[in-house]
Amino acid sequence: MIRILLAEDQGMMRSALALLLGLEEDIEVVAQVAAGDAIVPAALEARPDVALLDIELPGRSGLDAAAELRTACPECRVLILTTFGRPGYLRRAMEA
Repeated sequence: MIRILLAEDQGMMRSALALLLGLEEDIEVVAQVAAGDAIVPAALEARPDVALLDIELPGRSGLDAAAELRTACPECRVLILTTFGRPGYLRRAMEA
C-alpha cells in the first residue's frame, strides 16, 4: 500500500485528486492539507510514502516544504504538481 499526503489549496482539486487516487487498490490518501505550513506537521503525523505537493500554497510554498521534508521525513518521496508555473520553478524543484 502506498500512503499519500496531498497538499493543494484548491479544495475541489484536492478532493478530486483524493477521490481518483482512492480508486486505486494499492494507494491510500492518509493526509490532505490546504496550506504549505501544514505539510511537514501532517507528514510527521501520517508518515506518508509520497507527498504530492502543489508549488504555490498559502503559508509556505510546496518547494520550501519539500526541502524541509527531506530532513524531517527522509523516507517520504515528493512529487510536485501544479497547474501554474513560473520560469525556474522546475529547476528549483529538481534541486530540492
